Amino acid sequence: MGYHYTAIGDSLTTGAGAWLSGGFAPVYRRMAERRLHTSVNYENLGINGLTSQRLLAKIQGDPRFRAAIRRADIITVSIGANDLRPYAGAVRGGSRLDASRIPQALGRTKENVRQIVHDLYRIKYGQPRPFIIRMVGVYNPFPNREAGRYARQYNSFLYSLGGPNYRVADIYSAFEGNERNLLFLDGVHPNARGYRVIARELDRLGYMPLR
Repeated sequence: MGYHYTAIGDSLTTGAGAWLSGGFAPVYRRMAERRLHTSVNYENLGINGLTSQRLLAKIQGDPRFRAAIRRADIITVSIGANDLRPYAGAVRGGSRLDASRIPQALGRTKENVRQIVHDLYRIKYGQPRPFIIRMVGVYNPFPNREAGRYARQYNSFLYSLGGPNYRVADIYSAFEGNERNLLFLDGVHPNARGYRVIARELDRLGYMPLR
């Protein structure tokens, strides 16, 4: 029968930091083929630097995005890190002014992502084929307790969204304490090993109701 996989999101979806491997999405596609015992076609709509507001605009107004979502049986979404990273970096640098803006930025991000998930379901509504939505949680590339606290808050919010075919990959726990092995030289993006970890965490979520 075969399935179609659409990956949407930020630089994690494009595979920044591991150009040769292509990031987590092609690895996850191969894992899905093994688990589903059939071919999985693949479409990557990742955009470097994408924020939740821009992704929401793409989903609501870009015909290419909407068509790719409509035909997808598997959808992965990586979003939110670019909304919070400027403030988290300020926390690392000791800027209290920017740090004080994190709760407001987190609130805006949550509202955008809530609408993103709602719109994904709205696009898929009424289609006879089952589908799954898999969110990629955020990790904390900065060795800072406060930045980690907000990352965990955002991840807890992700878990509160969606329905029975929606699940969240716990990337935070997989990366915590292992950043040196899993991050690229820029200290922000995963390296090839880190992307394989993300793909593995997505694969662990299973594929129901596709099988």
